[in-house]
Amino acid sequence: MKLIQMYQNATNWLTNLKDLPLFFFRLILAYGFYIPATMKWGNISGIAEWFGSMGIPLPLLNAYLAATTEMAAVILLPLGLATRIISIPLLFTMVVAIVTVHLGNGFNAGDNGFEIPVYYMLMLFALLTNGAGKFSLDHLISRKIKLQS
Repeated sequence: MKLIQMYQNATNWLTNLKDLPLFFFRLILAYGFYIPATMKWGNISGIAEWFGSMGIPLPLLNAYLAATTEMAAVILLPLGLATRIISIPLLFTMVVAIVTVHLGNGFNAGDNGFEIPVYYMLMLFALLTNGAGKFSLDHLISRKIKLQS
């Protein structure tokens, strides 16, 4: 009986920490998208040429869309603002990255495989389904709306 009570106490305590992984996912993803976003914006025409060489339709438009989506993530994710909304185009971006760049290299990140984009997709899916968590502007806005209604 005492062991069961200890387990229940530990479970209750850990439940209070459930928003921390969402916060850390947001920070890790924002950091991970920062360099690709700045690289794309630093050479948007080169990115468009690269996209075109991979057969991506409307390469210039898609270069701007990818760069904008990634830069929006760098801004929105740490704030926890519009987290579910930004997660959708980011998931799409990761699918495109896997199919066009990483899939042929296998799974391992060291071989430029699809390992890291899959991890990003899992974190983004967690944010899409759970929201940003209580350490976010989304949570503050939601609380304010509930108080007003």
